[in-house]
Amino acid sequence: MADESKTETKKTGTNPAAPAKVAKPAKAAKPAKAAEAYTGPTCRADKCKQPVRAKGYCRKHFMGWRRGTVGADHRYKICSKEACLKPRAKGGLCAEHAGIAAPAAEAGGAA
Repeated sequence: MADESKTETKKTGTNPAAPAKVAKPAKAAKPAKAAEAYTGPTCRADKCKQPVRAKGYCRKHFMGWRRGTVGADHRYKICSKEACLKPRAKGGLCAEHAGIAAPAAEAGGAA
């Protein structure tokens, strides 16, 4: 009897024990690209339409700004000591704070 049901299934092509196929839902329309849908401020670099991350630049141009290759007024090129605006020389410090410059008192007294 079990053999008959197997042959019967092969003949008809349906399996009474198999679950019925469920229709797949229709695919939703693809959303617009993030850059096209963005309506906020854009990067201030020439011909760049990416959203702003910091300092008015997108992610790519902001990294360039930090490295000193994009824009002007680079905050990270000065001494890291508070209120010191001298250019850095070693380890983020100016020559005076890094200890590689001769103190002003010794230079004046030696002459």
